[in-house]
Parts: sequence; C-alpha cells; structure tokens
Amino acid sequence: MLEKEIAALGKLAESNKGPFKLLIVDDEQWVRETFAEFCQLSEAITVETAIDGADAINKIQETSFDLITVDLIMPELSGLDVLMQVKKINPKTPVMIITGNSTDRLVYEAGLMGASSVLYKPVELQMFLAELTTVFANKRETIGSREG
Repeated sequence: MLEKEIAALGKLAESNKGPFKLLIVDDEQWVRETFAEFCQLSEAITVETAIDGADAINKIQETSFDLITVDLIMPELSGLDVLMQVKKINPKTPVMIITGNSTDRLVYEAGLMGASSVLYKPVELQMFLAELTTVFANKRETIGSREG
C-alpha cells in the first residue's frame, strides 16, 4: 500500500524539479528520527530536523522549506509560537501540526493561525505519507496556477 504514496511523492518531486524540503520540529528525539526515517523511503523529500522551537525558527530564517511539521506541545516555544513565526517569515509555507496530547482549543487556534493540517500521534506511516502527498500536491497546484 505504501508504494502508491511513495510513487505519488516521486511524481510530485519530478514536477517540482527536485526533492521537497521538509523541516521536522519536535522536542522528542525518537519522534524526529521516526518521521525522518519515514521520509527516507522516498528520494522525493530531503529532511532537516529541529530540536525545539528556537532551533526551528533559526533554520526557517536561513532556509526555505516546502513544509514544516511541528509538535504542538514543546517547552519554551510552543508549536503555536513556531507557527506564528513561520507565518511572519514565509506566510505561504505550509505547517502541519503533529500532536499527541493537546486540547481541542489549541488545535482550533492552530487552524485559525494557518496550520495546513493536524495529525494525532501515534501517526501511521501511510497516513503521514498521504498527508505529505496532499500538502505537496496543493503546493504544486498553487505554484502552477501562478506560473500559468
């Protein structure tokens, strides 16, 4: 079943003229490593990771990403803080919230602030890849409509 998502990501990367750049932000190392390993199933994605919100904001200021995944609940700078900074630095960058223990209110706020989607931990590999495919396809359609 994963072959379908991996193939779709590959086709999107071809039309993108190269791999998509993904930033994974989570304060838990095993989560960052797991999602990075998910992405290594396809050459369509290059991955950077950030250990917390401050690290993420530094990377976002230095590099343009096609998608940022961010944990909602983190010490010091929360996922909402990161989302707010991303939207100030590069408003068109999609931000996917990944959370395991947040309130409905926080998820609602993330949506109001411009999160492209929310996934709940534990995230299944197929669901994660399908969501990446959706976000990257939407990004390509937006770029294509501006070029055409």
